[in-house]
Amino acid sequence: MQFIDLHAQQETIRPQIDAAIKRVLDHGQYIMGPEVAELEHRLADFVGVRHAIGCSSGTDALLLPLLAYGVGPGDAVFTTAFTFFATCEMIALTGATPVLVDIDPETFNIDPGKLEQAIGTLSGGLRAKGIIAVDLFGLPAEYQSIMPLAEKHGLFVIEDAAQSFGAEYRGRRAPGLAHVGATSFFPAKPLGCYGDGGAVFTDDDALARKVRSLIMHGKGVDKYNNVSIGLNARLDTLQAAVLIEKLNIYPQEYARRQEVAALYASELGTDGGVAVPRVPPHSRSAWAQYTVRSNRRAALQAALQGAGVPSMVYYEKPMHLLDALSYLGHQKGDFPHAEKASETVLSLPFHPYLTPDEVRTVAKTVNMAEAAEP
Repeated sequence: MQFIDLHAQQETIRPQIDAAIKRVLDHGQYIMGPEVAELEHRLADFVGVRHAIGCSSGTDALLLPLLAYGVGPGDAVFTTAFTFFATCEMIALTGATPVLVDIDPETFNIDPGKLEQAIGTLSGGLRAKGIIAVDLFGLPAEYQSIMPLAEKHGLFVIEDAAQSFGAEYRGRRAPGLAHVGATSFFPAKPLGCYGDGGAVFTDDDALARKVRSLIMHGKGVDKYNNVSIGLNARLDTLQAAVLIEKLNIYPQEYARRQEVAALYASELGTDGGVAVPRVPPHSRSAWAQYTVRSNRRAALQAALQGAGVPSMVYYEKPMHLLDALSYLGHQKGDFPHAEKASETVLSLPFHPYLTPDEVRTVAKTVNMAEAAEP
């Protein structure tokens, strides 16, 4: 059994992928070829925003808007204590300070109440500049609470939708839920390419112009008239060609993800068993991972391994306990919900091509392991 079965997906659309790659090889425009513009148009239309700008990775998709907003030393950018390191890493890379906030223990996303408290108690001479809200495991954060809070304090909001492309929140799609959204096309993501890739999404025309400049070394009217310090962060034409074909089948895969998640929820035991993901009624997850919680995680993971079922822990350490962020001065106990999540979460095999029998096999193994005597 595969944790994420990219081969099954590839076999479904292999002729289309081969033809798309051949078209790029035939025209030879490997950098900023026509497929990049086509993909950007398709992505913007799918999400429902004016601008989608392809870039070289999901990490750069976070860095680019930070640079466009002029984030730098002395600035504070608020974000969750439970995420992948890139979220905080890109804040720190600009010279700004990541200000961590604990999570809602049910959704794993940033807690708006604690966010408001963190903004109100900011100290150390820092200037509150912005917020990066993360849609962890594919579930959108609570933007109905976050956006008014940002407006009240004059902050921008970046939606880190690396795991949530196409997810839904109150009738809108990620990554179109904040001032600017960032997604990743890493192969294992809900919409993934065959290498690294990402995109920035926004309705802000001025911001979009800045991002388009920044991805090509801060170019002005041409690439040799540089107006700012930027990056080499373009999306490869070959990756864009692959993504176009994958986007064609994404609605079907997204629907299948909902079915697989629903089957997991119905098959997994609730009485003393694992805690299954909770999705608020106004949201639909993109299900980048199907992540349960168990107070006996080590034993559960061992049982799964013994049954030939792969599993993963996302993430073993919250941000404030990483060596790279020790300079922030936090200690164990500062963000208890993030710490509890890191100690109990376990992601099960999940992809659109998982069969009902495979889901039931995984669920049966989980239920038996959780029912066993400790």
